[in-house]
Amino acid sequence: VTNWAQFVTTFGDFFEGSYLAHAVYGYFLNGGGAAYVVRVGGDSPMPQARAEIAAAKEGGATSYRVLALEPGPAGNQIKVEVTEATGAEGDTFNLTVTAPGRDPEVYEGVTSKRGKTNVVTAVKERSKLIQLEEIGTASALDRVPAKGSVSLAGADAAKPVRLSPEDYVGDAADRTGFAGLEAVDTVTMLAVPDLMAVYQKGILDLEGVQSVQQAMIAHCELMGDRVAILDAPPGLNAQQVREWRMDKAGYDSKYATLYWPWIKVFDPVSAQGMLIPPSGHMAGIWARNDDTRGVHKAPANEVIRGALALELQITKGEHDQLNPTGVNCIRAFPGRGIRVWGARTLSSDPAWRYLNVRRLFNYVEESIIEGTQWVVFEPNDLNLWQRVKRTLNAFLVRTWRDGALFGATPGEAFYVKCDAENNPPEVVDAGQLVVEVGIAPVKPAEFVVFRIAQFSGGAALEE
Repeated sequence: VTNWAQFVTTFGDFFEGSYLAHAVYGYFLNGGGAAYVVRVGGDSPMPQARAEIAAAKEGGATSYRVLALEPGPAGNQIKVEVTEATGAEGDTFNLTVTAPGRDPEVYEGVTSKRGKTNVVTAVKERSKLIQLEEIGTASALDRVPAKGSVSLAGADAAKPVRLSPEDYVGDAADRTGFAGLEAVDTVTMLAVPDLMAVYQKGILDLEGVQSVQQAMIAHCELMGDRVAILDAPPGLNAQQVREWRMDKAGYDSKYATLYWPWIKVFDPVSAQGMLIPPSGHMAGIWARNDDTRGVHKAPANEVIRGALALELQITKGEHDQLNPTGVNCIRAFPGRGIRVWGARTLSSDPAWRYLNVRRLFNYVEESIIEGTQWVVFEPNDLNLWQRVKRTLNAFLVRTWRDGALFGATPGEAFYVKCDAENNPPEVVDAGQLVVEVGIAPVKPAEFVVFRIAQFSGGAALEE
């Protein structure tokens, strides 16, 4: 989905006991673009709403069966109307399909005859709402539908199912869980806000939550091009979240981040404020920061749109204790609103401490891979090596000029090596081309240190 209206049409509006809608709304509100929503749990598919259209011939049976393309209760709102086609033959009719929030689909001058004007063919080629099936073996003339309208029905809401961490992992072939996202190359962030709703309902305990979050991290490490946005359990104070992060969860990965505390947003269902995990809003801020400043800029010191208050007000001392552990705090500042005040990964490796460094490398790696697809099956010789170096140098110079790389000159900011040394005969014989790229990423200024001196009679006192 690419906007909130699409999400509501496909998955429904806000409802009690779930954080997903709030997270998606916060994602788009804070600048998010396309989002992939993945089904978790439940072995049987949701039923499709359906209806049958009677034949116009007196005493005739039903002529067509209508099925909603999208399973679930949203299909119960679809209506199909058959009207007479003006100035046309008796076996020609118009078919109109409507659904709340969707553009009407109008099929004019369709028939039951085989050919380009066949109603089943027209619906199959164009409809985004329904599919049409012929019933029985009646002739085309006997199959002409009666004038009137029918409403689809019979798709009940999904029934609650027991979830396990394995349901979140999912299956790549069925496109479920995290594994379902392996086929989507454009994913750069992964969040599971409803994991905390499952925890609060007692479906998963804290160990189950940690198992799912470890699976999120494992997925991101496997793919190498995305970062997991983790939520802390609700109701923790500063000391408790530090203990949970360091002693209980103990995550150590350059492909994961953790945000705390929860934020309060307006809930249309209860018409009052409610606390939700911040991961959806954080994903939107990442996207907004990428668009306005660039992936090299740490997604911090940014206002969280839609946040009314925090679960807990954090002091500077608490922030100073939590930040080195990789807990990215959310803080409220008088006159400046509620802001993200941390941009660290959960890695113990100082080289990958900062989130923007990890995501910059992801961006550079993906850009290089996509930008050198033309190399495959080219003659692997000196000429190709030089062309590859020119291509990568041009890209990295642009990246340096955008402020993503550290250095006064391109030579200080990056290097590209593609020659006979890293492409010896045995590498060439194996059908490989090896390119070595080194970059110097910029890092955020987390703490600004001022040295203030007081001058008195030429003497300076520094504190």
